[in-house]
Amino acid sequence: MTTENLDEIRVELSVKSKNGIDFTLAAAIIWIVIVFLWRLEFKPYDKAIFVFIAGGPMLPLAFLFSKLFKTNWKIKENPLQPLGLWLNFGQLFYFPFLVFTMIKMPEYFLMTYAIITGGHLFPYAWFYRTKWYAIFAGIIVLGSLFMGLGLPTGKLFLVALFTSISLFILTFFLYLDAMKKKIL
Repeated sequence: MTTENLDEIRVELSVKSKNGIDFTLAAAIIWIVIVFLWRLEFKPYDKAIFVFIAGGPMLPLAFLFSKLFKTNWKIKENPLQPLGLWLNFGQLFYFPFLVFTMIKMPEYFLMTYAIITGGHLFPYAWFYRTKWYAIFAGIIVLGSLFMGLGLPTGKLFLVALFTSISLFILTFFLYLDAMKKKIL
């Protein structure tokens, strides 16, 4: 396989799946829910449990958006297609950090979760051949870190709001990128 062939199949993934906007939009909505959960009058540990539960609808919501946006999750003839699932599973290996934070420093759970969310986006820049995932991975990771370091713990729900807004903006740019590639 040549570099040119590899780029062609990456662009095919980008166009047919619209850069995974069904997942980024679902995540943006989940993070809005997390904002409200983190503002509840519970202990940070309990809110962290609620946040884990809130992530449950992610796949069904992404599936619903895939139907609305007519994205294709399985491109059987594309040999890179299974890699997308593997890249997503990679974030599960960071969950021990999340569990540690939930148990030892639950007030910083949300910041840790946002950093993991942002960081797991980075390889999709290569996968879909778009810079937007790399840019927003950096924005979410560094923005969440600086907010976590600078905000009082009672205001850390703003990390979730920042993450959600970033994901909405990312979704917009990913859509534009996929449509541009479709025209070319």
